Amino acid sequence: MDAYDKDPAAGQGQVPGPGPDGGAAPEETGATGTGTTGTGANVTGANVTGANVTGTTGTGATDGAAVGETVAAPPAPAPAPEPRTGVAALSPRYQIGAVVALAVVAVAVCAHLGLVFLHVAPSNTLTKQHGAAVDEWVFPEFEQNWKLFAPNPLQQNVSVQVRAEVSTADGGIRTTGWYDLSAEDGRAIAGNPLPSHTRQNELRRAWDFFVATHDSEDRPVGLRGSLSETYLRRIALLRLDRNDAVGPGGVVERVQYRSRTTNVAPPSWSGEKVSGRPTVRELPWWSVAAETGGARTEAAGAAGREGGAA
Repeated sequence: MDAYDKDPAAGQGQVPGPGPDGGAAPEETGATGTGTTGTGANVTGANVTGANVTGTTGTGATDGAAVGETVAAPPAPAPAPEPRTGVAALSPRYQIGAVVALAVVAVAVCAHLGLVFLHVAPSNTLTKQHGAAVDEWVFPEFEQNWKLFAPNPLQQNVSVQVRAEVSTADGGIRTTGWYDLSAEDGRAIAGNPLPSHTRQNELRRAWDFFVATHDSEDRPVGLRGSLSETYLRRIALLRLDRNDAVGPGGVVERVQYRSRTTNVAPPSWSGEKVSGRPTVRELPWWSVAAETGGARTEAAGAAGREGGAA
C-alpha cells in the first residue's frame, strides 16, 4: 500500500486538520493549493510554511469574510477647472476680432516709426523718392528736431595743419613748414586698442568749435568766437613744442592754421554726385604774445646772461 492509501488528503491540496492532542498540525513544507482558504470556515492556529495560496487568506475568518482584507478607498474627485480670463474668456468670434485689431495697431505703429525715421535720417534714396509723402505724414503733429544729438554723420575728411613764425636766438625770424596735426593724431590712433581721448577729440572738437563761431570772413561771432581762437592758439603751441619746431633759444611769434577738406565718395548704389576736389581754408596769422610771455622773458634773461658773460 502506498502513501496515498494511508492519507487520502495527501497530494490533493488539502490542509490537514489538528493533531490528536488538539494542537496544531505539524509543519508541512511545499504544500500547494489553489482556491480560497478560510471561506466559510473557522481556522485557528493553522501554521503553514511555504504555502502558495491564490485568493484571500485570513486568520479567524467568519462567515467567509477575511479579517485582513484591505478595502480600496474611493477615488478623489477631479479639481474644478479654473475660470478663463483675458482673451481666452471671449467667444471665438470676439477672439478673432481682438487678434485682427492687435495686428492693425502693430502695422500702424511700425509704419509711423518708419516714416519718422526717414524724416530724421540723412538724405537717402527713399527720402528722395518719397520725401513728400513722409513730410505730409510728419508735419505738423509729429515734427522732429535735434537739440541733443546730431543725426548726420561726418561725410568729409578734414585735415588741420599749422605753421609758425619763430624768432631765433640770433634775432632772426624764420617760418616753419606746415605740420599736419590731423595726420599725427591719425597715426597715434591707428592700431591702438586704447587710443587717447585727447588724440581722438581735442583737435577735432576745437576746429568744429572755431568753424561754428566764425563767419565766412573768419571773424569771430561773440565771445565764444574769441574763446575758440585762444583754444586753437594754445593747441598749436603745444603741438609745435612736441614736434620741436621752435629749436634751441627760439620763441614762437605767430601761428597760422589751414584746413584741407575732401568729400567722402558716396556708395555706387546711391547715385549721389559729389565733388572730389579738396577745399582749402587758410586762416590769418594770429599773434601768440600773450601765450608765450613767459617764454619771452626766459629767452631775454638767457640772452642777457650770455651778453654779460661775453
